[in-house]
Amino acid sequence: MTEFPKATLRVGFVGSGFIAHFHLKSMLGVRNVEVTGVYSRSAENRQRFVDQVAELGLGTCTGHDSLESMLRADDMDAIWILSPNYTRLDIMRTIHAEVKAGRSKVFAVACEKPLARTVREAREMLSLATDAGLNHGYLENQVFSTPVLRGKEIIWRRAASTTGRPYLARAAEEHSGPHEPWFWQGDKQGGGVLSDMMCHSVEVARHLLTAPGAPRSSLTVKAVNGTVANLKWTRPHYADQLRARFGAEVDYRNRPSEDFARGTITLEDEDGNELVIEATTSWAYVGAGLRIQLELLGPEYAMEFNSLSTGLKVFMSREVKGSEGEDLVEKQNAEQGLMPVLEDEAGVYGYTDENRHMVECFRKGETPLETFEDGLGVVEMLMGLYRSAETGETVRFPAPELEDYVPVVARRGA
Repeated sequence: MTEFPKATLRVGFVGSGFIAHFHLKSMLGVRNVEVTGVYSRSAENRQRFVDQVAELGLGTCTGHDSLESMLRADDMDAIWILSPNYTRLDIMRTIHAEVKAGRSKVFAVACEKPLARTVREAREMLSLATDAGLNHGYLENQVFSTPVLRGKEIIWRRAASTTGRPYLARAAEEHSGPHEPWFWQGDKQGGGVLSDMMCHSVEVARHLLTAPGAPRSSLTVKAVNGTVANLKWTRPHYADQLRARFGAEVDYRNRPSEDFARGTITLEDEDGNELVIEATTSWAYVGAGLRIQLELLGPEYAMEFNSLSTGLKVFMSREVKGSEGEDLVEKQNAEQGLMPVLEDEAGVYGYTDENRHMVECFRKGETPLETFEDGLGVVEMLMGLYRSAETGETVRFPAPELEDYVPVVARRGA
């Protein structure tokens, strides 16, 4: 039996790619944690990750060549699932099997967004975690973004308390396209930009509309309406660029997934008030880099945030030459000109506070702010939006037809 609180939470990472390194760097701002293991299919990537853990002083990390090996290690309390979308359910099944059989002492699991590719997969993820008695957290970083934390606190304390709750949340996220080929493959990723990025937008918007201390279930989804489009990457020139960059697996001439999505979600609070979320996402944005825009509006107030409206900017003339990189902002598109700089991406985007929150909840045996139940709710909204985009009609909730629904671009052989 695990005794709480534990002095230190020992964490194992499943996955060693881009997002895993983002999470790892954010752990520098987290107390009472050690990164003691990593499982990745690539021995080279595992070793690179182990070396970075040592460099950051985050513990003694062991690279494991199988998930079972890491789960059975004596220095393992919690697992962070950070591998590609199409691997997550099998990973969760293995965690469940090892814990239920008594071969693993792991007692908590956190999963990167989205929780799954379909409602059925998400429901199984939640069922497996619950059946194994695991504490579970859904890693939605934007909920823990520093502007969101501070902005929500001020709005609800100063404005909503005197003039009424907020009723409209807008969220947008845009960049020029993903890093890895599997993101562009509808069946592996679960869709296109709607699945990849609108999972952020709908949940951070739902969080902003939820009263402080109230559960996410205090808001009821009533209807969703979605639109998807192929604006840039299906054009022959750009489709060929993707093929040259990622190989034959990414064939946007014949198997595209959407690079633009829009969603409107209507909700109702406990008092029957109507609330609205407006969300847009795009892989067709060419600017300084990743752009996140958030708004929260109520009867007598408004909150706004734009991640590229930074206090720090640099200018580099055309005489400054250098190789491509992302040292100023994620998805950076230029190395010259006037550019915003995010001094602390992990903090601004929410990874530091997200991981601090998850570590403390797991260490103390408490339920996190975001759980697999919330991740399931997000997938239900996303599938409703995909269904609406396919049929051209508003999807009204509850929507049992979404249980077995698979987006068009994720259907094998479509």
